Amino acid sequence: MSASTPSCKNRHLACLALVCATLLAGPAARGQGAITNVRAAQRAGTNLVDIDYDVTGTTLPLRISLEVSADDGVTYNIPATALTGAAGANVTPATNLRLTWDAGKNWGGRFSTTMRYKVVADDAPAAPAGFALIPAGPFQMGDQSDPLVGWSDELPVHTVQVSAFYMGKYEVTKEEWDAVRTWGLANGYTDLSEGNGGFASKGANHPVHSISWYEMVKWCNARSQKEGLTPCYTVSGATYKTGSSAPDCNWSANGYRLPTEAEWEKAARGGVTGKNFPWGTDTITHSQANYYSDPSYAYDVSPTRGVLRRTGMGCTTWRATCGSGVGIGLGLTLRVRRPILGVQLRARAGCSGAAVGAA
Repeated sequence: MSASTPSCKNRHLACLALVCATLLAGPAARGQGAITNVRAAQRAGTNLVDIDYDVTGTTLPLRISLEVSADDGVTYNIPATALTGAAGANVTPATNLRLTWDAGKNWGGRFSTTMRYKVVADDAPAAPAGFALIPAGPFQMGDQSDPLVGWSDELPVHTVQVSAFYMGKYEVTKEEWDAVRTWGLANGYTDLSEGNGGFASKGANHPVHSISWYEMVKWCNARSQKEGLTPCYTVSGATYKTGSSAPDCNWSANGYRLPTEAEWEKAARGGVTGKNFPWGTDTITHSQANYYSDPSYAYDVSPTRGVLRRTGMGCTTWRATCGSGVGIGLGLTLRVRRPILGVQLRARAGCSGAAVGAA
């Protein structure tokens, strides 16, 4: 259960006009407590906004997030993920808590006189070991670069609301693939390949690769069943275990699954709006990512060119389609979902040219 303070507004201009009056009380997690005495002030000469608040009436550790509106509360679509202090998971209820929002990082130095804010408390469980929470909320989806560098179908930029989910911090390793595959072979998943395209693994903790989309979704099902969860993928109502039929996805199942394109893009953006890359700039170098550097792209300003710190050809990974059908290659990671908010894993799959990945 989650709860938030009612929004508040302040038209006073202070640099970015990000000053908010005290928020009114609201129910806290599970209806027992309240968020009260919220005070917000922008640090002079900076893009940082300090928001102080009290949480009373509960002793449960909470996940605290911030929602921001620039249109008097009509929409709350301003990214507010660049938070420090008493924000995120496992915040202990207390008085005089403080979180700080880096509005410059999330909002690119824009200006508004009609700001509203919501402080949100959620008693959802913390992310499992090895996973990170991608918080619920809207984001701007599509090609936001200037000049445009993407495809025509990435326009126009539009607002998309995405539910919260967990994503693995690291790619699925060959060891993890093998453990689920071994269980699967003994439980009806008879055509899961060894992976890596017949090449020897560079190590148990290296990413598995050269896996087809069909194998990926069957592996998701196998892992779900191995851990006592409900598989997401079915064919004619039966759990998808073998073959290459286009499966249906039960989005309400608590097992692992591939991400939607919107989930992928929201996670990849890292809460940043209007920039090419999640570290908040429009340029990229080998100091920031492992990729094939090509001087023909204006945004590629790496002093070193070609491939850096890669173990072979770049790999494309897979995402889910809308409804039935075969997924298409996208980015660097396979992500799968499980209970409550979903759990995401990542794995390399289906080698097909160079790709970009965070360093």
